[in-house]
Amino acid sequence: MDLTPALVARKADAYETVQPLYAVEAEHRETLPDALASGEFGWRDAEWVVQWYYRRYLGAYPDADRRAAEERYGENSYEAVHGAVADAVAADGTAAKLGSLTALSGVDVPVGSAFLAFLHPQRYLVASRREWETLRAAGELDAPYPDPPAVEDYERYLRTCRGVAQRCDCSLWTLYRALWTIGSERDG
Repeated sequence: MDLTPALVARKADAYETVQPLYAVEAEHRETLPDALASGEFGWRDAEWVVQWYYRRYLGAYPDADRRAAEERYGENSYEAVHGAVADAVAADGTAAKLGSLTALSGVDVPVGSAFLAFLHPQRYLVASRREWETLRAAGELDAPYPDPPAVEDYERYLRTCRGVAQRCDCSLWTLYRALWTIGSERDG
């Protein structure tokens, strides 16, 4: 499978049919970037990013693992979350931004990438096994999904995604939707 502009556009358009959370995602894509960047967000806004990361799998992610991750995140104080997001906003570079976010309990590199994708949707894309393995199946990445991924792995993934998006003349959000749709079809 080649990630051609036509395939990416077609699969991104089909995303709404495979992802029931689409309407809620679209709403948060409108509100969260400004809220997170300005610091004008509440606990539930930031918590939603963590919940979204796991719950977009619609039960395919092991429930016990999801609950444990969400509970670990719940151990953070609002002040710690607010500070980590503010530090990520102010930080230069992907590694520094992720370093700020992964200092939080329950936030690893993949969940940190979800925060970055909602904070700066034009520059960042969420990373999980599904998107990574879709890129790998298309010959865009050579290595299997690292479990857990390190910052360097995310940076390689992000460079690849940016290259594919540029080649397909689409946004990272469009590419994400296409990768998710292709991956969900592959995963059955």
